[in-house]
Amino acid sequence: LHLSAVKLAELHSDLKIQEKDELSWKKLKAEGLDEDGEKEAKLRRNLNVIMTKYGMNGKKDSQLVDTNYIKDGTESDTLDDPRLEKLWSKAKTSGKFSDEELDKLWREFKHHKEKIHEYNILLETVSRTEDIHKNVINPSEENLVKDEILHNKHRELKEKLRSINQGFERLRKVSHQGYDTTSEFEEPRVIDLWDMAKSANFTEKELESFREELKHFEAKIEKHHHYQKQLEISHQKLKHVEETGDKDHLNRNKEKYAMLQEKTKELGYKVKKHLQDLSSRISQGLQHNEL
Repeated sequence: LHLSAVKLAELHSDLKIQEKDELSWKKLKAEGLDEDGEKEAKLRRNLNVIMTKYGMNGKKDSQLVDTNYIKDGTESDTLDDPRLEKLWSKAKTSGKFSDEELDKLWREFKHHKEKIHEYNILLETVSRTEDIHKNVINPSEENLVKDEILHNKHRELKEKLRSINQGFERLRKVSHQGYDTTSEFEEPRVIDLWDMAKSANFTEKELESFREELKHFEAKIEKHHHYQKQLEISHQKLKHVEETGDKDHLNRNKEKYAMLQEKTKELGYKVKKHLQDLSSRISQGLQHNEL
């Protein structure tokens, strides 16, 4: 796959979550609690996203490659959207951003690209389900269940599209005006969650509690970013030492690299699991709004 050390650690975290979700689903299925197959369909969709994200679906150009912006000041990936490319180009040449801020902005653009990608996968899944549904001749109780599944998927599409539109407006604003120093959050995923939370059916007290939890979540993400950078540096050092042939030095670097790799995997898993939990809570609040 030719994945970087950081990307391999992320893949490990994603697969660990997928494995845990599949084990939970198997228990539900054994108890007859997924009769409509909605949870199974979501698991397949998530696996499809993982395979596409890391270039494991057989398509050469589908992998969302890690940026090497941190290492040499240039980005190696494309954004696959002319509007995003134009905004990024303007931001880079505007002189409004420090190197650190450009790095942060690039992460926001990459995050937005991944959101669009996940939306397209869900859209394709919904279209396939609708085509199958249209070909059913005799309506039945089973089809009423499938109608409910489709309704849920359309709601999920609506939520994702709203998040994409909000995200693009934020990128447009930041690219033109620079970062707001008074902004409450900096991490793209946290900003998304906070924007969605403010639209959900939360009381003032619940919203304040959620804000505090997001602050802790952002700190967790920052810690993960720190270890990702250290892992990448350690990987580069390890490759350099391997070329020198100094065995003692090599063993010390291997030990440090293994420690950083495990810590990065562990933090990555915790971040993604926490993100799942927070997203689920917001989704429930948004559903409440529609009732």
